[in-house]
Amino acid sequence: MRYSSKEGFTHEDTPRLGILIANLGTPDAPTTKALRRYLGQFLADPRVIEVPRILWRIILHGIILRTRPAKSAEAYREVWTEDGSPLLQIAKAQTRGIAERLEKRVGGPIAVELGMRYGNPSIPSALESLRAKGAERLIMLPLYPQYSGSTTASTFDALADTLKRWRWIPELRVINQYCDDDAYIAALAASIREHWDKHGRGEKLLFSFHGTPQRYLLNGDPYHCQCRKTARLVAEKLELEPDRWQVTYQSRFGREVWLQPYTDETIKALGADGVKTLDVICPGFSADCLETIEEIGGENTEYFEEAGGEKLSYIPALNDRDDHLDMLTDLIMDHAQGWPETGTRTRGIRDEKATGQRARELGAEA
Repeated sequence: MRYSSKEGFTHEDTPRLGILIANLGTPDAPTTKALRRYLGQFLADPRVIEVPRILWRIILHGIILRTRPAKSAEAYREVWTEDGSPLLQIAKAQTRGIAERLEKRVGGPIAVELGMRYGNPSIPSALESLRAKGAERLIMLPLYPQYSGSTTASTFDALADTLKRWRWIPELRVINQYCDDDAYIAALAASIREHWDKHGRGEKLLFSFHGTPQRYLLNGDPYHCQCRKTARLVAEKLELEPDRWQVTYQSRFGREVWLQPYTDETIKALGADGVKTLDVICPGFSADCLETIEEIGGENTEYFEEAGGEKLSYIPALNDRDDHLDMLTDLIMDHAQGWPETGTRTRGIRDEKATGQRARELGAEA
């Protein structure tokens, strides 16, 4: 195996702290071709679909990728903007905002890059950019507040698959969840209050999280528990009575039993039971995307109205709100403690230039 190195590497390069901001990803365009490529990468991930590989490849390439891309492309066209994918545009704004905040707080050199687990910009390309800028210490922040093997762990897989081909592996820290972070909970509660002040308050608040197969929970995945913890903490922050809020799970796929109750079935039932106004927030999504804009704001709004409801109000994701970006920056700073760029290291720091000079005087490498 050939292990790669930074192009133009010298032992006198100034070390840098690298930050990798990661999210799920998005197709390059709302077309059948682009969706086939994107879904092929996404659904081939064994962390996402835990089915025997031979059987799944037959299903994926023989059925799903022949039928689903066209339907998905149609849905993506509903949310696509002049600037492209909403998720990608928001993720870029988040990355810029975090970088600006870190530059004011970190004394040493730093670089921040965005990498998507599927699609572009990819995690390998983001890592290569960080390496080119001299990152010898690396923090990865997957923008998934609740940990799941199918999201956070899969992102770590992509990181490891790239780094195992590098000659010089950076020091590494991975943030694997922030479901109960005080500032995250406060930002969610603040966004809900602001929405209520502007649009009025519904009879009930639904916390809708992306679903996973129920057997993932039974096999030890903490996602379900962390989702419920987030919702409970936000409800307590808002001082909501137990009958004024509920947790549900959306976006199920296939015939297998997923985490319940299901969002779409719950919304239909609430409309049929006489609930006229309903608020829905999706705290597991750090940025608005197809699943929030089209699935909740479009499809499930129609379900609610058809069942007898009058108004479903979707409360946007935290996106690039200041309190959200402040929280994420604080989270990164917490995990960077002890590294020289943050000024919190208590042990001596090597002077790279002086070391290189002494080494050359001795006729050796630094």
